[in-house]
Amino acid sequence: MDTEELSPLRTRGSVKIPPPDHPLTISEWAKLKESSSKPDHFEMQMMTGLLATNADVNIAKSLLAYVVQDKGTLTYELLLRYLTLCVSGFSQTERWREALVVLEGMKKALLPSPRNYSDAIAGAALHGEIETSWMLYDELLELGLVPNQDTWQCLFQSGISQQGQEDKLFSVLSYMRDNQIYPEEPLIKTIKAWFESLPDQKWSGKFSYVAPSGECKNCKASLESIQLTEEEYAELKDKVMKKVIEGSDVFKKTTPEELNSFKSFVKQRPPFDIVIDGLNVANTTPKATHSETLLAVVSELEQQGLNILVLGRKHMLQPSRNWDRQNMNKIKQKAHCFFTENISEDDPFLLYAALHSGVHCNFLSRDLMRDHKACLPDSATRRLFFKWQRGHQLVISHYAPGKRVWFQRISAYDTIIQTSGSSWHIPYDENRGDRATYEVPQKWLCLTQEH
Repeated sequence: MDTEELSPLRTRGSVKIPPPDHPLTISEWAKLKESSSKPDHFEMQMMTGLLATNADVNIAKSLLAYVVQDKGTLTYELLLRYLTLCVSGFSQTERWREALVVLEGMKKALLPSPRNYSDAIAGAALHGEIETSWMLYDELLELGLVPNQDTWQCLFQSGISQQGQEDKLFSVLSYMRDNQIYPEEPLIKTIKAWFESLPDQKWSGKFSYVAPSGECKNCKASLESIQLTEEEYAELKDKVMKKVIEGSDVFKKTTPEELNSFKSFVKQRPPFDIVIDGLNVANTTPKATHSETLLAVVSELEQQGLNILVLGRKHMLQPSRNWDRQNMNKIKQKAHCFFTENISEDDPFLLYAALHSGVHCNFLSRDLMRDHKACLPDSATRRLFFKWQRGHQLVISHYAPGKRVWFQRISAYDTIIQTSGSSWHIPYDENRGDRATYEVPQKWLCLTQEH
């Protein structure tokens, strides 16, 4: 194929050239670059395209030869994409060991991605080198990277064909439990097949639902409660206060003065029953103005006799179409209100008020507060934080202007991978992307052992 034949693809006003399907000479690459609408990004765009289509490594090699000839040097980013393609390309073939050599070379210069490891682990597992795949997996975790679902699927698949990996695969399930990760459908099917393949263990898996009471419809067992014990709550409160609220990080989003004035504001009031992320909640529906929505929510909760805190930003006090002064005044009569500077982040305030108020206090927000996971010191604390969140986060399930506000009920049980020894319950994502971050999966794999 002559390079002239490469038909340009139009994307948002610029012309994108598809990567070639065979290695090109240096002059052919030069010619192709001339026809590019963005010559500065040409090499990166080509390499990214080759990576996306998992193209032949030799095409990428010919591109590098051209770049060295043209510029005398290779950029770090270009090399990284080339190495990723090498790991990918080799791992599926008999040359899979070369993928490990490339990975080793990469580590000297940069942090490989979970995908680089996934390809190398797959290569080792496909070729029966189980020890190597687990060594790479441990290395990936030590680097603080999060494995992707394909990696786990590959490991469980290899556990079906080669016995003796039970302890390691159970530790994968523990990791998913600690980090609130839910298997997706292809992976859950492989996990089910692996359990059922274990010799002499007689596992049987069924896809099931859990009743609101926390009882599994399939085996009738009760799942773990969502409630934290007093000890767990005290430990979580202590760690969150230290790390998230008093940590140095928090002052990127607020000032020490603002946080101190908020703390004394909270201490002067009786414990709250619910803390509302005002801005987040006000944005629930486009059918009503912000202040109308917020007032409806506050009124509904006030009728339940709750002591309410509304966290807002100062701009909400400037009268506008969205922020009606009368509505805001009514909100102030029905709830305690604290308005932060417009640039401040709500989360530290919300966490402080809710945890300070005690284990009975819930919070209302559609946010997941993922950022705070990184501040927490260990997996046990992260697990407690997520458990507290799942058990205390109220979400609006339905609201139409002029009608009642409905809240999604907090379930009595915890949606997390769990085992009693002779049974496992694993919540899974049926088709990823269909649930919002604060929601939890509704479908479960129930595994029981026949005695």
